[in-house]
Amino acid sequence: MDQSIRPYRSTPIFDQTTLPRALRQEHSTKAGVWGVIRIHSGRLQIAYPDDGIEAVLDPEHPGLVQPEQKHFVTPLGPMQMQIDFYDRVPVSDAH
Repeated sequence: MDQSIRPYRSTPIFDQTTLPRALRQEHSTKAGVWGVIRIHSGRLQIAYPDDGIEAVLDPEHPGLVQPEQKHFVTPLGPMQMQIDFYDRVPVSDAH
């Protein structure tokens, strides 16, 4: 694994009350930007409307967002999460 791939930016840690409305509504990353949603505690649902896919993320199962991929998230109770942004395909355990 190439450990040199690091995020160029990370969000603050959000919880179920501080998670921005923009992330709860359909949105996408920019061209050339990958996102990895990391759950620190609890669970979060992610939906990819164009693909008809939904998944539940937890600390053992982060989520991968590809460039320009439409998605939105929904907290499933108390949770803490953070998003790391990459300018190339991240080396991670994200699904």
